[in-house]
Amino acid sequence: MKRLWSRREWILLILGGLALAVVLTWPTLRDPRHTVPGDIGDPTMFAWQVAWGGHALLHDPLHLWDSNTFYTDPHSLAFTDAVVGYAPFGMIGSGMDAAVLRYNILYVLLHALAFIGGYALTRQLGAHPLGATVAGVAWAYAPWRLAHDGHLNVISTGGIALSLAMIARGHGWSLRAGHRPERHSPWWALAGWLVGAWQVTLGLAIGLVFAYVMVAVCLVVAACFGWAWWRRGRPSFGRRLLAADLVGGLCFAAAAAFMGLAFARVVQLNPQADRGLGWTEMYSPAWRGLVLAPETSWLWGTRHAAARSHLPWAPEMTLLPGIALIVLAVIGTFISIFRVRHRILLALGILGAVLLTLGATLPWHGDPGYLTLSKHLPGWAALRTPGRMTMWTTLLLAILAAGAVSELVAGARATAPWPAAGTVRSGLLARGRFVALRLALLIPLVLVVAEGINRTPHPEVLRYPAAMSAAQEPTLVLPSVGSLEMSIMLWSTNGFPRIPNGVVSFVPAGQERIRSVSMTFPDPASIAALRSAGIRSVVVLPEWLGGTAWEAVPGRPIDGLGISREQIDGAILYRLG
Repeated sequence: MKRLWSRREWILLILGGLALAVVLTWPTLRDPRHTVPGDIGDPTMFAWQVAWGGHALLHDPLHLWDSNTFYTDPHSLAFTDAVVGYAPFGMIGSGMDAAVLRYNILYVLLHALAFIGGYALTRQLGAHPLGATVAGVAWAYAPWRLAHDGHLNVISTGGIALSLAMIARGHGWSLRAGHRPERHSPWWALAGWLVGAWQVTLGLAIGLVFAYVMVAVCLVVAACFGWAWWRRGRPSFGRRLLAADLVGGLCFAAAAAFMGLAFARVVQLNPQADRGLGWTEMYSPAWRGLVLAPETSWLWGTRHAAARSHLPWAPEMTLLPGIALIVLAVIGTFISIFRVRHRILLALGILGAVLLTLGATLPWHGDPGYLTLSKHLPGWAALRTPGRMTMWTTLLLAILAAGAVSELVAGARATAPWPAAGTVRSGLLARGRFVALRLALLIPLVLVVAEGINRTPHPEVLRYPAAMSAAQEPTLVLPSVGSLEMSIMLWSTNGFPRIPNGVVSFVPAGQERIRSVSMTFPDPASIAALRSAGIRSVVVLPEWLGGTAWEAVPGRPIDGLGISREQIDGAILYRLG
């Protein structure tokens, strides 16, 4: 019966998580083929990324990193954080409409997975279902996430909590009951490592810190087992569980190496891509950012507008995990089903995460702290936005909150159990207390849900220019500048023609050369240079030329240049032959 209820619980969890994700990300699925949440910048780039990943897996998996954009520069998929783990989804459907639809579905699903992961972790640690639900909602829909509604790589964190939950279950460990060897499950442990490996492939912006956390956890656990062995003899572990950990750990390490080596190769090919500590100092948030929500928060956005205006870069510095969550976590520090020593460790973990989140704005300039890690840990210097460490603050706060809510549930059960048979009057009063207390227990859940409601805009993506379908590739699209480049990347999902267009935080050498020579297009020098680079067509979008270096292109003559020009639905197609 208990096993049957457990299955029902997880079925309800999954169905409820999906339904909640649809509601709290609404209106993402209202028009999922033509609109994207946030803006038409980063979401369109990530929609292209997923589509390209699927295309590469189907047609040329050995050249996954050599995308169709940034022609002629190699390894271009790794020019920015890549959500390679979503590539299998890109194998479903084709073309731009499918890319946008796929992105929106993933956007909803990643929120559902975050809720399920947060619930699973806190439930495994010993929380009551209501406490785990509160933790799952607070983790998946924390206000700070709304500032990253366009950063698929930052908000795809569900695998972190789910991986930790599976590994804890595989090792028979929880905060309430401690280590129970009789509950070891090598398959759960292996599954947890594999989920963690998949999580790492969703980008190193979040995955690199996760990898270091897992290394730290392994070292702490090994130290604890060594201490127990020295004090009481060999502790119970089991060869099968050890084998699962070794195999899973190797898969996790392989995934981290796969991603890390790809980005290291980019820095080797493009030294200008290396980010110095100046980036970290620039993006380090002020302490007040810890309690400020982004403007797209329904509950706090308008209320925090004045304070938010003083932040140098609000999208990376509005870090509120939730007022209700903070209050519940404070309560959970003192009143909880979890042991005192565990609560102390969780509180210390929160303090450490907060200090890392503030980066270089600490009085001692973040060294020791975030800048120290940037100087000494491989790859950490590329994580230029310390504010994203608030993810770990949120997770630890959610665990403390789950303990508090679970203790309140236990107290309500003891204070007002369902009344036994008795007089009518006493029975009614007892039932009234029972119902009132149960309803009061829902208040924390209502509060964390309210803080997760969004006001995220959902603009329409830019219409695909018909001239691109008529062009021979490789194709240059002008103007080649700014956020328009992300829409051009999305347009290229219609057939994946090779294009020198694209935008990242640095300018690759090949793209810089093509941009420079194209500014005088069409003239003999630019045409010769473009032909030499392999470009066979140029598509010009007149409505986007204003104020750019290519503004005069449509008015320049082409007589005697050996090229042709054609107007197609408001765009101009030049064929270079």
